[in-house]
Amino acid sequence: MQALFEYVPLILFFVVYKFYDIYAATGVLIVGALLHIMYFILTKQKVPTKNWIIFGLIAGFGGLTIFLQDDTFLKWKVTIINGFFAIALLISNYVFKKNLIKQLMAEALELPEKIWAKLNLSWAGFFAFCGALNAYVAFNFSQEVWVNFKVFGLMGLTFAFAIGTIIAVHKHLPQDDADSTAKEKE
Repeated sequence: MQALFEYVPLILFFVVYKFYDIYAATGVLIVGALLHIMYFILTKQKVPTKNWIIFGLIAGFGGLTIFLQDDTFLKWKVTIINGFFAIALLISNYVFKKNLIKQLMAEALELPEKIWAKLNLSWAGFFAFCGALNAYVAFNFSQEVWVNFKVFGLMGLTFAFAIGTIIAVHKHLPQDDADSTAKEKE
């Protein structure tokens, strides 16, 4: 449910863009991201670092977009966020010897270290790819094409990559006792 809640500001951005313009939509995106932060504060939960970073980038680049009436800043924000995630995964793994993907998912999944390493690297590559693809679409196509890509293209790519990740790691998950017993009887 929390992951779905994170997409609400993006959906509101898209709706407002379709009825008004990029600047009104950017204002709604900033307010939506702020409300997301406020939700954590009001429910007395720790605001995840990722959410503070995203809010800071949205407020900073969105504010520049509105103040200077130039959508270039907003377009760069998407590339910078994806680049930040890619670099964070790589630096945490290779410099600090901490696999962030494993830290985020270890409670839900039990995988061999080799698979965790591949997952971390593949997600870093995915974020780098999304950042580069965003820059390409943002600066080679119309604003409307970019907004549609930002809302639906990147979201679709992320869901597809997540599903691909699940399929790829499924064979490495420990088997349930019921599955093991059924296989032994065959």
